[in-house]
Amino acid sequence: MNKINNRETTPMKLNRRSLLQLSAATAALGFAGIPARAQAIDELVIAYNVNLPAWDPTTGPSAVNPTLQGLYQSVFDQYILQQPDLKPAPGRLTEWGWNDDRTKVWMTVREGVTWHDGSPFTADDVAWSLARVADPATGSPINFVWANLSNFVVEGNKVTADAKSFDPTLFKWMYFLTGYVLPKAYFEKVGAEGFEAAPIGTGPYMVEKFERNAFVRLKANESYWGGAPEFKTVTIKFVTDAAARVAEVESGNSHVTLEVPYEEYDRLKATLTGTAEPVSDIGMIFLNDIDVMLDANVRKAAVHAIDKQAIIDRLMGGYGTKIDTLETPQYDAFDPSITVEYSPEKAVELLAASGYSVDNPVKFKIQTTKGYKPKDYEMIQAIVGLWRKVGIEAEIEVYEIAKHYELRAADQLAPASFYNWGNSVGDPTTSTGFAMYGPSPHSVWDGQDVIDMINPLWGEADEAKRIAGWKAVDKHIAENALVIPLLQYVQPILSAAGVVVVPHASGALLPHLMKRA
Repeated sequence: MNKINNRETTPMKLNRRSLLQLSAATAALGFAGIPARAQAIDELVIAYNVNLPAWDPTTGPSAVNPTLQGLYQSVFDQYILQQPDLKPAPGRLTEWGWNDDRTKVWMTVREGVTWHDGSPFTADDVAWSLARVADPATGSPINFVWANLSNFVVEGNKVTADAKSFDPTLFKWMYFLTGYVLPKAYFEKVGAEGFEAAPIGTGPYMVEKFERNAFVRLKANESYWGGAPEFKTVTIKFVTDAAARVAEVESGNSHVTLEVPYEEYDRLKATLTGTAEPVSDIGMIFLNDIDVMLDANVRKAAVHAIDKQAIIDRLMGGYGTKIDTLETPQYDAFDPSITVEYSPEKAVELLAASGYSVDNPVKFKIQTTKGYKPKDYEMIQAIVGLWRKVGIEAEIEVYEIAKHYELRAADQLAPASFYNWGNSVGDPTTSTGFAMYGPSPHSVWDGQDVIDMINPLWGEADEAKRIAGWKAVDKHIAENALVIPLLQYVQPILSAAGVVVVPHASGALLPHLMKRA
């Protein structure tokens, strides 16, 4: 069941100027001690669900955190604009493509744009930004994507580059994780530390004040190329505890928040404005190819023992869609024929074949966040309870989401670990691909069988053949229980009566798309 709060929303347009005209005007600052709802909204206050560890949106673990993209997109622009329905549109680039023999890429750069310090944005910034993340020394977490390009040439507002191989998803990465343009002259002048201390971009907002682990205050970029946002000042508080975010909006100290417990969303949407729509985000459990997870019977039993629909209905209030692959119905490679049944009886049989039972359970650790996503910890508690009934004893370890990224990058996750996997471009490469491809720094399972199936698909020029290949990969993964997809999330957003939020299917909460009610 996919439960959605039906609310009239503003039709989507195909350019950022139109979208920015939906933008919001501000709310009174809760820090002043006066509930924000009690006064005219002059400064918009948002209670956000994560901290911002770093300002560089192209390097380090933060760069591949989907939840941070709403913060990054407020300050920086991506090469290509992504609309709320996930479709691309001209951004810093107005046109782009491959040459006929697919050995080069070409890009046309938008003119008349300025950086936050008033300096002109140029094609040199585009070429330098791409060359920087293509350099392994930069530390881009998706260097394997950008390293495909080299020999950048700038002529006026045109940029060309050689491609080592054809990549059908290359330009999709330009409106996805790490796909941001940074200021060449400014960055070279101040260095990485100076940029971290005083970041600038070409985005709709400029950083006015930043208190790590506390808040960031943004002011509108009045000369923004897409039109100045309506809210002139925005304060984003970092409130990692879900209950605290509920308190923020209920008290009026914040005007907008997201990722609250669904029961709280249902309670508060009567007095606040609520929107709950499916997003490009999957709740899933990584399985690591270590210890007992090397036993296929254990993996398969762990999947068959989970009643996903019951979890959605009982814990999530019906908000969510049960899934059995890392593809949602909105993705290009979704295949509804790939299913994994809930069957505790089958789970018991599989475990028995490996010598395990309720009296002699298989044991392993499962890691999870608590309060990062709605009911994340409670969901794992429920799953551990279901596992216990068939002969699986799992110890729960709670960690912060930043710790998950650290452990995953070092390939040191537990045998099982809860995570949410976003895919804001809908392509199988960025869903199944980078979650399950062993050489990828995003992956956990390193099986050679999957690697061998995926390798030919990276550069497959025949789109129908490419998508069919990814469906075959998804089927293989499901049949061998190499990961445990659980559900597609519905994102709950609450806002004060004076604010209209435009939901984004990527899950990014974008203040420049908000407007006064």
